[in-house]
Amino acid sequence: MGVADLRKLPSVERLLQHLEAANSGLPRALLVDAARAAVEATRERLLRGEEVSPDVGSLVENALRIARTRGTPTLTRAVNATGIILHTNLGRAPLSLRAAQAVAEVAVGYSMLEIDRDTGRRGSRHQHVEPLLTRLSGAEAATAVNNNAGAVLLALSALARGKEVIVSRGELVEIGGSFRLPDVMAQSGAHLVEVGTTNRTYARDYERAVTKETGLLLKVHRSNFVVSGFVHEASPAELVEIGRRHGIPVMFDLGSGCLIDLRPGGLPYEPTAQDAVGMGYDLVTFSGDKLLGGPQAGLVVGRTKFVEMVRAHPLARALRMDKLDYAALGATLSAYLDPSTVWDEIPVLRMLTRSHDALRAAAEELRDALRSRAPASWQIDVESTTSEVGGGSLPEAHLPSYAVAIRTPTPLEERELTLRRHHPPVFARIAENALLLDVRALLPGDALIIVNALTSS
Repeated sequence: MGVADLRKLPSVERLLQHLEAANSGLPRALLVDAARAAVEATRERLLRGEEVSPDVGSLVENALRIARTRGTPTLTRAVNATGIILHTNLGRAPLSLRAAQAVAEVAVGYSMLEIDRDTGRRGSRHQHVEPLLTRLSGAEAATAVNNNAGAVLLALSALARGKEVIVSRGELVEIGGSFRLPDVMAQSGAHLVEVGTTNRTYARDYERAVTKETGLLLKVHRSNFVVSGFVHEASPAELVEIGRRHGIPVMFDLGSGCLIDLRPGGLPYEPTAQDAVGMGYDLVTFSGDKLLGGPQAGLVVGRTKFVEMVRAHPLARALRMDKLDYAALGATLSAYLDPSTVWDEIPVLRMLTRSHDALRAAAEELRDALRSRAPASWQIDVESTTSEVGGGSLPEAHLPSYAVAIRTPTPLEERELTLRRHHPPVFARIAENALLLDVRALLPGDALIIVNALTSS
């Protein structure tokens, strides 16, 4: 690289003139930023000694690519062929058609978010989900915030700020993104009191730890890992009895949470919100976008006295949901009013219980479509695989599934990158020297997108 190469670089103004002449339809401000970025990137590559053309034509092409990328929303739909149903990085639970329609209706106009239809005065946004949550869970009262970590933080702040919270050492969980329960508790102003050991905690451990400073007994469901073998934990009845005797509220963080018994669908037992309320817990918190199959939300159900304390806390406003979340959550909860149809209506439940024959048929259909358009050098087969629930839910549930396995002469990483760069992007996984497209979490129309993404280039 010589000084002459750098001198050939056009100025940003000159490059901008060429970009405007290209009639791309992009805003001028975006083109200015892209021109600067393209010139700077080329300058840096030349300084590193890379072989790169500094001519205007190449820079115009690069700048237009940058401008189009920056002008395109980054949050778009994606195709999930990973086999992980509640894939956190891909947005967890896809909404039902009913929920999506509810969001669309509320999004394009004004809505009844916080107004009383009868009086015309200010109302409460809680009215959109509280009746549904109390009916479905059996609780006296309910509220909702933006996620379950927020629900736990809010409940701890409202019930135990400046007080001690007793929790089993084996339940000091860490959820995704390195968020740890002790850290959440510290932010709430509550003081953690650990009892028992990693694998065995008895009711007497809680009993001995109770002092006049105790503000809460906390039970945390290990929804994202399993402890087996030489284990013991205090029963809900024991914890509730201790709390009642000492006048201390007892809270259950249910984690991923669900509103329906999953065992009829061939899945392991997972405690429901109804179960937790029936066990006598004063407050129960759980997620809306995991096994429940709705939008991101932290749901709080329980006795009126404690729910009102949570709802009245100053943090509640900072953690509240917006109108689109309420629309989606309300529609999702409504689906659970009819247990006979909810399995088909909620996508997560439908994916969890897809039959062996349906999965194999879907995989064979995708295989045949790919074979009809892919190069003859590609080896495309249907293979059995294992799907995961994901999202920190049902850690012991490994779901038999089928995937289309693709093996090509070119590196599989290139094929996988092609999928991710497609619009909409497709996410798969590489395993056993093959690109695997698990069909369990595919939605209607996804198979065609996959075929186009792999064979259109």
